[in-house]
Amino acid sequence: MTLAMPRMDRLPTAERGLTIADFLVPIRVGERLSSTGRHVALVVAGAIIVALAAQISFHLPITPVPITAQTLAVLLVGGALGFRRGALALLLYVVAGFALPVYADHATGVARLVSASGGHLVLGATGGYLIGFVVAAAVVGRLAELGWDRKVPGALAALLIGNLLVYVFGVPWLAAATGLDIASAVQKGLTPFVATDAVKLLVAAGLFPVAWWVVGRSPYER
Repeated sequence: MTLAMPRMDRLPTAERGLTIADFLVPIRVGERLSSTGRHVALVVAGAIIVALAAQISFHLPITPVPITAQTLAVLLVGGALGFRRGALALLLYVVAGFALPVYADHATGVARLVSASGGHLVLGATGGYLIGFVVAAAVVGRLAELGWDRKVPGALAALLIGNLLVYVFGVPWLAAATGLDIASAVQKGLTPFVATDAVKLLVAAGLFPVAWWVVGRSPYER
């Protein structure tokens, strides 16, 4: 007995690697830029979008992790830019935050990840989420390159995987940084965000197929 596995690659060979961002640069602008210039512009734009989304935030008294529009931006940027550009955009965002107030609450500094105190390394409570953002953007981007973002079910699955990866890194890091056990870290670093994350995922999963339809590349119209 064999188990049927879903196909990872959902596109014809000629279309693999294409993401919606490849159609976002106006033709006249694209003609003036080299291929490298277009990639750099998209990476920088992706980092800026995440930075702006991070400033839309509020806190709940039960958790040190703010609720932000950042996760939505991470998933959208990853899916739009693809594996390499998505990862680079989020890596640029994380590194930029060492010097610029681009993190949630206008925060800045490498201390969000790790700092030194009394000869010991001290983890920042939300540093794991930042690392998770980079990984999530890369994975969602790769799945988008394979065509998962062309239809709502595939887009939702890809985005859910990316969203879970944020917590795979964020929750254990929160536990290590605060001394909480894993159950308590889940309660403070994951549970409060389930409802808002569900809304974000539904919004993002609807946006990608609509965007492909707009640029005339919906699989239903080939």
